[in-house]
Formats: sequence, C-alpha cells, structure tokens
Amino acid sequence: MKKLFILLFIALVAGLFYHFDGAQYLSVGQFREWFETQPLMAAGVYFVSYVLITGLSLPGAAVMTLMGGAVFGLAWGLLLVSFASTLGATLAFLVSRSLLRDWVQARFAAQLETINKGIARDGAYYLFSLRLIPVIPFFVINLVFGLAPIRAWTFYWVSQLGMLAGTAVFVNAGAELGNVEEISVSGIMTPGILIAFVLLALFPVLAKAVGVRLQQRQLTKSFSKPKHFDSNMLVIGGGSAGLVSALIAAAVKAKVTLVEKHKMGGDCLNTGCVPSKALIRSAAVAHQLKHAGEYGISDASGEVDFAAVMERVQGVIKTIEPHDSVERFTELGVDCLQGDAKILSPWEVQVGERIHTARNIVIATGARPFVPPVPGIENTAYLTSDTLWELREQPKRLMVMGAGPIGCELAQAFARLGSEVTLVDMADRIMPREDPDVSALVSQRLEAEGIKVLVGHKTIGFECDEGQGVKLAKLEPQAAGASSGSEPVSLEFDVLMVAVGRKANTENFGLEALDVELTPSGTIAVDDYLRTRYHNIYACGDVAGPYQFTHMASHQAWFASVNALFGFAKKFKVDYKVVPWATFTAPEVARVGLNETDATAAGIEFDVSRYDLDDLDRAIADGETQGFIKVLTAKGRDKVLGATIVGYHASDLITEYVTAMKHGHGLNKILGTIHIYPTMSEANKFVAGNWKRANAPEGVLRWVEKLHRWRR
Repeated sequence: MKKLFILLFIALVAGLFYHFDGAQYLSVGQFREWFETQPLMAAGVYFVSYVLITGLSLPGAAVMTLMGGAVFGLAWGLLLVSFASTLGATLAFLVSRSLLRDWVQARFAAQLETINKGIARDGAYYLFSLRLIPVIPFFVINLVFGLAPIRAWTFYWVSQLGMLAGTAVFVNAGAELGNVEEISVSGIMTPGILIAFVLLALFPVLAKAVGVRLQQRQLTKSFSKPKHFDSNMLVIGGGSAGLVSALIAAAVKAKVTLVEKHKMGGDCLNTGCVPSKALIRSAAVAHQLKHAGEYGISDASGEVDFAAVMERVQGVIKTIEPHDSVERFTELGVDCLQGDAKILSPWEVQVGERIHTARNIVIATGARPFVPPVPGIENTAYLTSDTLWELREQPKRLMVMGAGPIGCELAQAFARLGSEVTLVDMADRIMPREDPDVSALVSQRLEAEGIKVLVGHKTIGFECDEGQGVKLAKLEPQAAGASSGSEPVSLEFDVLMVAVGRKANTENFGLEALDVELTPSGTIAVDDYLRTRYHNIYACGDVAGPYQFTHMASHQAWFASVNALFGFAKKFKVDYKVVPWATFTAPEVARVGLNETDATAAGIEFDVSRYDLDDLDRAIADGETQGFIKVLTAKGRDKVLGATIVGYHASDLITEYVTAMKHGHGLNKILGTIHIYPTMSEANKFVAGNWKRANAPEGVLRWVEKLHRWRR
C-alpha cells in the first residue's frame, strides 16, 4: 500500500504539472516579477519547485539552476540551489529505495554482491566522485544509489558537498546571463559572461581530473608512498612486452629495472614463436623432399632424424638468445634482475630479499598454456607448447587437443615429420575464428597430408593402462560438426598435445593483495591507456589481452611505457584499429580487419573481392597454387575493411593491406602501384583489379564505347 501510494502521488503531481503547463510559471520573467515585490515568496516557490522537479526526476534541473543565478544572483542563488538540489536528490533517492530496492536486490543478488560490498565500504567516496562528473545525469545517480546499501544521511551530506562546485559554476553562469541588458554582441560578450562560459567548458575536465585524483588517493591511502624512487619504471617479465617496455624507457634515458624469474625472451623466444617456426621449417623441408619428384628431382629420401630436428630448434633459440640477453639490455641501460617479483604496494616490488621502489610498474608476465580439467588428463603425461621442446623421441601416434592456430600448426608439423596425428576439437570446424571457406581449405590440406581431423568432438575423459602402455581418449560427438555419428568415440594415442588456449599469468606476484581487477577471460583489466585501477601500474602483452600475439605485445609495450613515463603531460590510447595475425600452417592463413563472418554479425554492408592463387604465374612456378586472397571493402567503395589471405607466404603478403588500412589507402591505390613480376605480391594487385572490374562505371563505358565507334 505504501508503494502504491507513492506511485499514485508521483503520477498525480506529474500529471498536474503537465496538465496545467507548470513550465509557464517557471520562467525568469515570472520569478523576477515576484522577486521584486515579494522576495520571500519567490524564493519559497522556487525552492519548493526545484525540490519537486528533482525529487520526482522530472526534466529541467539544469534550467532551474541557471534560473536561480539569473533571478537571485550568485550568493542567494547558490544557497537556494545547493540545498534544494540536495533535498530533491535525497527525495528521489528515498523514492527509488522505497519502490525498487527490495525487488532489485532480491532479483539480482548474485550480480550485485560485489557492488554492494564496494558501496558498503567506499560508498561515500564513489558518490562524491560521481557528483563531480556533470556528464553523468543527476537523476541517474539518485535512482541508482537508492538501490544500494548506503545510509540516507550519508547520501545527503556527500551530495551536498559533491555538487557544490558544479552548482556554483552553473549558478554563476545564470547570474552573468541574468545581467545581460540587451541581446547583442556587445551585450553578451562581456568579461563576466566569457569567464562563466569558460568555467562551464572547463568544469567537466577539471572535475574529472579531481575525481581521478581522489579515486587514486582513496585506493592508495593504506600504502606509504616513498619520497624518492629507485627507478622511474620497474618492469615485471622479460618477454616481448617487457623487453620492449624496458628498451623504450632506457632509450628516453629513464632509470628502468627489468625483473625476469626464468629466461629472458619469454615464451616467444624459448617455447613459442621461435621454436615453433623452426620446427615448422624442418617439417616443410621434409615434406618437400618427400615430394621432390614433383619438381623433377628423383634422388631425395627425406629421412627424418627427429632428435636432430629438435636439436636444430634449440640451436635456433641459442642463435637468437643474444638479442634478448641480460648483457645486451644491460649495455642499453636497463638494470636486469633475476628472481621472483612480488608487488607489495603500488610503488614497491620485492625481488629476493630486497625491496625496489619505482614511480611506475609495468606488468608483462605473459601467459601459459591452459590445460582443461578433463578427467584422467593428469595421468597422460601430456605435452604443451611449453614442454614440447624437451622431446627427442618422435611420437608414433600423436593426439592434438585443440584445432586453433597452435594446434593446427603443430599437428601439421608432426605429421610431416612422420607422426600419425589426430586433431580433435569440440568446435564444428578447425580455426573457428576464420571464415568457413578458410577453415575448409586448411582442413582439406591437413587431411590430404594424412592428419585425421575430428571436429565436433568433445574430449570427456582419458584412460591409461601403464602395464599395457595403452592411452585412450573418450570423445563425445557434439550436435554440430560431428563427423562420426552420435556414438562415443575411443581414440588410442601415445602422446597427447594440449593446445586449447592460453591463460594469463596473474597469480603469485601480489595482484591479489592489491585487489587488481581481472576480466572475465582472466586477463588484467586495463583502461584505454593500459592502466590498472592503480594509475601508476600498467599491464601489457598476453597478461592484458585482448590479443595474445607477440607483435601486439610489442605494440602495447610502447603505449604502456610512454604513458607511464610521460602520462602526466600527455597520454595515448592504445590503437587496436588495424591488428594483423597469421597461422603458419601450409597454406598459411593471414588476416587483418574484418572477415565475412564478423562483418555480417556486426551488420556492416560490404563487397567481397577474391583472387585465387591457382591463376598466379609465380604460384604456378613454385607449385604453391592452393589458396586465395579475399578483401572486404565498404559497399560501393574501395575502402579496405579487412583482408584474408590463404596461401604461400600469406603472412608476408598481408602487410600491404595492413599498411593500406593504417593509412587509409583503398584498392585503387594498390591497383595503381607497380608490383614486381613474377612475385606472389602480384596477387594483391590482381584482387584490386577484380574489384575495379566489378565496380566499373558501366554507363560511362557505354558512352566511351560509342565515342570510339564514332572515331573509327
């Protein structure tokens, strides 16, 4: 009954206001007339009207604020508006609490648990910060906080203080406008009005800056900030992101400390990009030797010495190691430390027995292979992309779990080296991030090379008989994509390779104690400037996401280091507009921007231009005709929205489209660029030519044809 009464009262007041056109009585002229004859009545009517408008969340609070200054002047207007707005806000707060809080809290208890804890702990601070930001609608704050566990008295006094600065700016603007005697350029362009407008323009920026400063002070109030720092920046992690961050800091003469607990170079050098590409290269050579007859070479056995292949991989790593070594980075001015890092405060990191202080911290701890909790998997002695490189005996029967880029690359490499490989994934096709025609072409190639591809199958368990040396995987066909009917499948294997994704390294170095937030995918939550909730702690690379590529780690590292060192003067948002990537299967798959699947899902209109490589002279000469180039352009225009290349050296060919998208060049520019003959890069020009023919101005060409006929 109480809620019903409140609803009826609100409806009645709102209805009467609109029925009698209450706005006509709330004019500057009307109040000025009252103010001259009955100032107390004018102030009272204005005050009550303001309280009701804000309390019932009706539109017009901003106009009423300006009116207060225009009618009553700065001092009295500020007094009236400050208390009226706070009382109205509290009234709206109480209405929201009475009508909705119980239902909302009961309906969304699980989702609101964390928010409620934060409001209960720091509600006054959050409210004060929001009151400083005029962009957030006044009534929204009132209604939302009515649902939260904050006391009404706290809401009142915090709102009174938090809104005071903004109220003063708006009332002052109203007071200056109220002093205008004539509507003319000279009447409006007075110093007082100009200053008032400048304050209105600057207030949101200044309020945001003050809010950020207050937020950071609230976060760090329990920590003691050092008066002096050992370094300008301390980087945790010596992988691609960490190395580039440290290198940039040293290049601009900052004092930088780099901490790595394992091997410099991180995953990319030691267990990822470098060793996998070395393995793929050996596998490609073995494959070519086995098919040497196709090139007119009859005496090529191609016998594989697997142990020698793996030793070559280690040799490649050792050759590149000096590029990422402690010695090199020390020479460049980086203070390199070996050991486990633990963040103690926003400015302190413990390494061994010593505590190092730094004005800024960059977290670049990377990621590791994710191992799903499948029953029995712990008994299989499974391998991951981290542990694979210790192998010296070639697996006879290899099961690869996961048909993403890593799984497909390794499955093909081992098959080419002589293993019997089965590739398993629960998705309905391999490489599901790519278009279906891309997945189909690569899958066809893998199967042609003897790989058994089992998509649409979920691995539900493993059984191992150590006595018989039998390892068995239990696979459950999924509704979509299953290739073997609906019956469970048993798969025997000798070695299991797990390649189902990677998990960010966020544990055991102090993030938990600082309550640094993580995203639902497990990466560190960062803003557009790569800052965590502590604005002097940054994260970049795989640990931050959203793209887990080495080149993206280096890209982010520039923003993290520059923002950390110079963000007090100028900050830079990370640019994710043009992000390329490649899968190094044969044929390679490279992509930048949108593909057909993504563009369709986003409702973007596009045209598709395609060129098949079996028509390219160099591809024919090299015997690498499998694949195509597919470019998406804006409907009816040559603007490149994305490109996908499947084929020989696709990872190199994609760069032309990356450059085009980065600098706004369309397919006409690519078509008008000279490409060397005979090269694979000519395919980029030919696909642009296909677009041009498809978008030729037919009407103009018909007139041109008539012109040529007439001239004959």
